[in-house]
Amino acid sequence: MLISINFAIHLNFMKGLFVFIYICLFQPAVQSQITQETLPPPYIRTIVFEGDSVENKGNPIVRTGARLQLSFDDIIGDEADYYYTIEHFNFDWTASQLAKNEYLQGFDDVRIMDYQNSLNTLQPYTHYELSIPNKNVRGLKVSGNYMLSVYNAQREKVFSRKFMVYEPVTQITAEVKRARNLQFIDEKQIVNFSINSPDLLLKNPDSNVKVSLIQNFNLKTAITDLKPQYTIANELIYRYDTESSFWGGNEFLQFDNKEIRVTNADIARVDVQQLYIHHLFMDISRSGQPYTYNPDINGGFVVRNVLAENSDLEADYVWMKFSLRNYDALAGTEIHLYGGFNNFELDDSTRLKYNKESGYYEVSRLFKQGFYNYKYVLKTANGIEEGAISGNYDETENNYTILAYYRSPGARYDRLIGAGGVNSRNIRN
Repeated sequence: MLISINFAIHLNFMKGLFVFIYICLFQPAVQSQITQETLPPPYIRTIVFEGDSVENKGNPIVRTGARLQLSFDDIIGDEADYYYTIEHFNFDWTASQLAKNEYLQGFDDVRIMDYQNSLNTLQPYTHYELSIPNKNVRGLKVSGNYMLSVYNAQREKVFSRKFMVYEPVTQITAEVKRARNLQFIDEKQIVNFSINSPDLLLKNPDSNVKVSLIQNFNLKTAITDLKPQYTIANELIYRYDTESSFWGGNEFLQFDNKEIRVTNADIARVDVQQLYIHHLFMDISRSGQPYTYNPDINGGFVVRNVLAENSDLEADYVWMKFSLRNYDALAGTEIHLYGGFNNFELDDSTRLKYNKESGYYEVSRLFKQGFYNYKYVLKTANGIEEGAISGNYDETENNYTILAYYRSPGARYDRLIGAGGVNSRNIRN
């Protein structure tokens, strides 16, 4: 009997030890998992998420206390119920240790009540709008990285978008230069910058200060592994030659279909079936061609219908037909449309396929009326090559954003202590 009792005690001890070891070994890996955005389904269209900067309609960067505005269309048009939540994250988009009431003033997980149906459109849709702060979410208490997620009535996540909230406690200055490497001097741009912190002592900046360097508001190509090269008083200096360099790319192409019934400099032909179909003029590969300046909005877009009083509700959806000539794709690669219209994501709706009859690469995609920037990129096994079709030029006008994060010793989250920007319009040697 005594042997049985001792065996049972030993067995329970081993079970407890196994559970303890499992938690220690595997639970941190789960907690440190990097969170990615959830892509919307095909019936969710024209997601506009913006703050103070109207240029950035994908992942807004706002000052503490500033207003955020989210809008999107459901082209099923059945006035479905949608709910939203807000989560806080660390610099590297791993889960924050903060509880909801530590970063959120009020409560989320409530229904989006501001919605209206479209007016006088061939494609019916329900337009939803959400403003933060509101009567439920009265504000965000801390700075840093956030994720806004939208759920349906079945509590299934429909889509999510990242956004950043910063405290203006540092000054960030920057300049854009051509590459030092003569091999890339005509193709790359280098961003040199400094972070000045007169009122906040940045302790051990090599490990506690993180930066995110973003080109044209595209988080997917951001550089995040930079450390200060040296410090002068309260100023951190970043003057790298290669580590902070980006391919220059080329100016975005564009189309404007604010008037749905007529052709223009971008639209070669207009057809009508169930919806309007706009055939764009054929594009060609620009790689290896002389650089030509063409003013753009760095991949952004603006919804508008020239005949409407409210474009959010009266702009129609149009099938845009793209065609690309004179480019031979390598085996195992794909050609895609690229731009802020879907937050720089590649999916089946952006992929061009070769048409043997025309000899062009073609794709049709549904867009809400407006002005849009786009370009063609090559998707390979190693990632996205933006300049493979458009080319890379040091003269290209690009917008750069620098975000500075700081976690003081003993803190439980990463503060976003400053945001700065610079444009390559005045690039220097």
